[in-house]
Amino acid sequence: MVKSLFYRIIWDRNALDNMKEILTYLEKQSNQAPKIVKRGIIEKIDLIKSNPLISESDKLKDLPNKDFRAFVIYSYRVTYQIKDDIKEIRIVRIRHTSREPLGY
Repeated sequence: MVKSLFYRIIWDRNALDNMKEILTYLEKQSNQAPKIVKRGIIEKIDLIKSNPLISESDKLKDLPNKDFRAFVIYSYRVTYQIKDDIKEIRIVRIRHTSREPLGY
């Protein structure tokens, strides 16, 4: 049996809601902006499927935990959790970097 090199991506309900709000907001600004931002976020998530440690540990986590990572693309910070034992990456939230960072 061939072992998968990729982690499965799971979107937390909160992250899906964040993405929807972002895209809805961007649609009011431009026709192209939502497509560009969505594509950029999805492409970066595709990269972490094979190398989840590529992003830095999430420094906004109240209690430091190496399983929580984050990356920034187009001024949006995407936070995810690595569940190594089950080869899963959970997208936790997406926030604009200009918003006050809230710990979690």
